[in-house]
Amino acid sequence: MPPASTRPTTPLDDDDYPAYTMGRAADMLGTTPAFLRALGEHRLITPLRSEGGHRRYSRYQLRIAARARELVDAGTAVEAACRIIILEDQLEEAQRINEELRAAHDPAQ
Repeated sequence: MPPASTRPTTPLDDDDYPAYTMGRAADMLGTTPAFLRALGEHRLITPLRSEGGHRRYSRYQLRIAARARELVDAGTAVEAACRIIILEDQLEEAQRINEELRAAHDPAQ
C-alpha cells in the first residue's frame, strides 16, 4: 500500500477511480463510444460497470485510450494499436523486473 502521503484523498484523486461515463470519455478523447467499445473488445481496457450496467472509465484508462487513438490516427488498425500498447506495457514491466533483480543481486548497490 502506498504511503499515506501518496494515497488519494478522494475518489477523484485516484487515477483508477471509474469517474467518467462512456459519453464523457469519448468527448474528452475526441472519439466515439464505438471506438471505446472496440478497445474493450480487443482487451486493451476493461471499464467498470455502474449499478445500471453502464461503462465507467478511469483517468488511467483514458490515457491508454488516448495512446490508442494516437496510433489509430497515424494509420494503425485498432486491433494492431491495442496489441502494440499491450506489448509496450509488457516490455516496461519486464524491464522493471529486470532492474529489480539486478539491484537485488548487485553487491555494489
